[in-house]
Amino acid sequence: MLRVAIRLIAGVIAYGCLAAGLLAAEALPRFSQLPAEAERVPQNLLRLVHAPEVQRELGISEANRDEFETLLREVDREWWPARILPPAEQRRVVAAQEAKLMAGLEVTLGADTIERLRQLELQSQGVRVLARPDVREILKLNSSQTTQLDTLFEETDQLAEPAGKPKADPEAIEAFQKATSGEQAKAVAILSPVQLKKLPTLFGDTFETAKLRRIYPLAPELIPSGHLFGDQLPTLRSLRGKVVLVHFYAYQCHNCVANFDIYKRWTAELRDRGVEVIGIQTPETANERDPAKVIGSAEQQGFQFPVLIDLESENWKAWGNTMWPTVYVVDKNGYIRFWWQGELNWQGATGDQQIESLVDALLKE
Repeated sequence: MLRVAIRLIAGVIAYGCLAAGLLAAEALPRFSQLPAEAERVPQNLLRLVHAPEVQRELGISEANRDEFETLLREVDREWWPARILPPAEQRRVVAAQEAKLMAGLEVTLGADTIERLRQLELQSQGVRVLARPDVREILKLNSSQTTQLDTLFEETDQLAEPAGKPKADPEAIEAFQKATSGEQAKAVAILSPVQLKKLPTLFGDTFETAKLRRIYPLAPELIPSGHLFGDQLPTLRSLRGKVVLVHFYAYQCHNCVANFDIYKRWTAELRDRGVEVIGIQTPETANERDPAKVIGSAEQQGFQFPVLIDLESENWKAWGNTMWPTVYVVDKNGYIRFWWQGELNWQGATGDQQIESLVDALLKE
């Protein structure tokens, strides 16, 4: 889910609906690219464009879907692994891919559609749109207002870890949640009546961005290594129409071994329902770099699914993976929908059940 607060403006939109008619004669503002330096503003554009609801809103049809997904793959190739980078570097990568995406979409969809996507981006950013340079310019915020807003947003962000999540202890989480929910009213109170009236006109028709579920990239295509356990390695593209469970492991990793029975159960119970399991063995130890030993282990374990032996860690890097084991859930259209790091049943965890519940839902899509 896009955890954003378009409630922002729930009250402001209601308050400003009257003003929309008064301002209708004005030319619609053209929003600029969000700079990477705008650290207070969520970078939601890439998440939005992967959602089927947004794709329909933009007029992506079966006729232009291949061209559209080719562009997404180019963007996703850089975006997805960037999630493990330090925040400042990650923002630079995302900003560059957002620019590439918008340039490509403008060619195929036209300027008006691009402006609609920008409106959806603003809606998804909640009250933090008031930290955007272009929105500040359009609303003509003065220096006192920008200082007040920056101070407000900084106070909230100081309660979060560098990755943008609240600190782990319950009191810190409660303080962060309280600050986040309070931002909206405090930020809106800083605006003048004229600005309050103009703000809703920037968003276009209301769109429920907070309800979107498919917000992750197309899964990276598997990169063959020349070493494989199994008859053949399918491509993810050839598995369209099926749900695919891709798991990274190392055969001597005891946490990985703890998941093996679950992978075997999934293969036995879910394959006939349209689910495929694929293993990617990425080595950590010297033995795990020996294809014969990897294959011997897979045979001993009784794996009935293919295992790509990723000796150069090319797939590991392409997926931006960081942990053995990790399981990714890929939907019938090739999009990543969920991932689980670590043992699926570690200390009472129910990772296998969560994945199975999601698989049930994805098979019905």
